[in-house]
Amino acid sequence: MRKFFVLFTLIISTCLVAGDNTDKTFIHALYTKTQLNHASYKLLRELTAQYPRRLAGSPGADGAVQWARRTMQQLGFDRVYLQEIKVPHWERGEAEACYVVFPDNHREKLSVLALGRSVPTPGGELLAPLYVAHDVDDIKKADPEAVKGRIVFFNAAFPDTFLQTMHGYGRAVQKRVWGPSEAARKGAVAVIIRSVTTAHDDAPHTGTLVYAGDAPKVPAAALGYLSADRLYEYWKRNKNIKVSLRINSRIFPDKTSYNVIGELTGRKHPEQIIAIGGHLDAWDVGEGAQDDGAGIVHSIGALALLKQAGYQPQNTIRAVCFMNEENGLRGGKAYARIAKEKKEKHIVAIESDAGGFTPRGFGYSGPEAGLKQLNEWLPLFPPFTIQAIRPSGGGADIGPLHKAMSTPVMSLIPDNQRYFDFHHSHKDVFSAVNRRELELGTASVAALLYLIDQYGLNNGVKHSASHP
Repeated sequence: MRKFFVLFTLIISTCLVAGDNTDKTFIHALYTKTQLNHASYKLLRELTAQYPRRLAGSPGADGAVQWARRTMQQLGFDRVYLQEIKVPHWERGEAEACYVVFPDNHREKLSVLALGRSVPTPGGELLAPLYVAHDVDDIKKADPEAVKGRIVFFNAAFPDTFLQTMHGYGRAVQKRVWGPSEAARKGAVAVIIRSVTTAHDDAPHTGTLVYAGDAPKVPAAALGYLSADRLYEYWKRNKNIKVSLRINSRIFPDKTSYNVIGELTGRKHPEQIIAIGGHLDAWDVGEGAQDDGAGIVHSIGALALLKQAGYQPQNTIRAVCFMNEENGLRGGKAYARIAKEKKEKHIVAIESDAGGFTPRGFGYSGPEAGLKQLNEWLPLFPPFTIQAIRPSGGGADIGPLHKAMSTPVMSLIPDNQRYFDFHHSHKDVFSAVNRRELELGTASVAALLYLIDQYGLNNGVKHSASHP
């Protein structure tokens, strides 16, 4: 470890005499450091091993809060504190089950996960005939008499025509979020969906649903892609098949939890904040490594990287570990409310919540001059890392801040072709994260924080720099 520190010190020393090339040299040194010590990867291993299931309100989430606070304290951040919130507490209970039931009473098991927030099936097992719909628009047009008393099966697959998979997700996820209430309005007794995933395997993918206030709450679950294929084929051959569904979930009273915040205090403008965050909570399946353990270690790791480089920021740089992004967004909403109450000035808020894959760019939502300035910095990033900074960025947890205070927001954009193979499933585990790719994300975030801290953002004009 000592030789790594000495090498990094030598690289940073070069920055001090690099003249016009100082920024580029410093940024490249950050990338070198991440690949030398793999600090973010080690943090992710620790988080996922100790607290793999971190759904808000769970013991895993409680432990992760203390882990995040302890980690940032040990890294020597200037200030580390908790921000209290109330979060929902939903538990899956005993493993759910789903079967195709044929007219001769033969049963065939399907791969299934209850959707987050789902109510349990009444009386244990629910057995009902099937109504097949493509997506939410189809069920809105359906005849209530044809749907009443049936389990609605939303069969729409993740659209492969979108090269940017986040756009495909935005369309595919509608059936998961709004489908149960739309089906309930038509008289459905339950809902099952084809999992929202790009993978063609049989791993089911969970995720939250939203119950509308004017519709009955019906149980809802997701099938693995191959199980959905089988169910659809059976239904096409015999419309008299039924589906057996058992969900054992429970809803408990709200529970106290916390956002965890760590800061490097600005030496010139401590009242001005540059925030970077991810969400600490994760679903109760898998280990939450890509979603969003990667974003957590990107955020903590970027501040640690700057501190280890001896960089003293002009503005306060803040890492935020948000709680309850997955099934309530209470952390993001509380953060925005408190920031507004305190009249905090955020120069920008950045979110990493798209996995630990190779970074490709950043998204930005804010004044046009800021986007122009950001694009002027592209040549400072190493080749094959950040290649574009495009309009439209942000994230679920920083969206409330953007709405409440018009704060410019940004998002890290990793290569996302494989993200939804893992998202919200048993496959989202530490072993599926590539060490080099994860560290490139940390370095990219650290480089962005450095540039914004040095030169500001919104007016498109470089300020007088103060280099490390």
